[in-house]
Amino acid sequence: MTTFKTSESPFKADNTASNMCGVTMMNNQVGAVVAQVMGKLDNVTITPLPSMIRVDGVGRMDFDYDEISEALGEEPGYYDAAQFEENMSTHYGRMIHLDDRTIMFANPEDAAEYIDFDLTARS
Repeated sequence: MTTFKTSESPFKADNTASNMCGVTMMNNQVGAVVAQVMGKLDNVTITPLPSMIRVDGVGRMDFDYDEISEALGEEPGYYDAAQFEENMSTHYGRMIHLDDRTIMFANPEDAAEYIDFDLTARS
């Protein structure tokens, strides 16, 4: 009788908070510029892949629309929430759209003031 030893799976569940948030952008002209702008931030890591670009941040990331518009060579207000959503395919963390930016939060408590999340403990 042959005995097989199973190896430990590299895919493990981990319920601890990562303090990370992120988006996956299309790897096109706009997505590349967004990644270039966001890559200048100390807490952001950019991972280019063949058909997408991962933008991962520690804690909080702000996608400043006017900064991205300028990098695209456009007038302020060109890049907005609709453009952001059009070029983003997935995200993790709490996403808040404001008039001038999209903010990604790793922890819902940090986004509480934007999402009407009551941090008061109740019994």
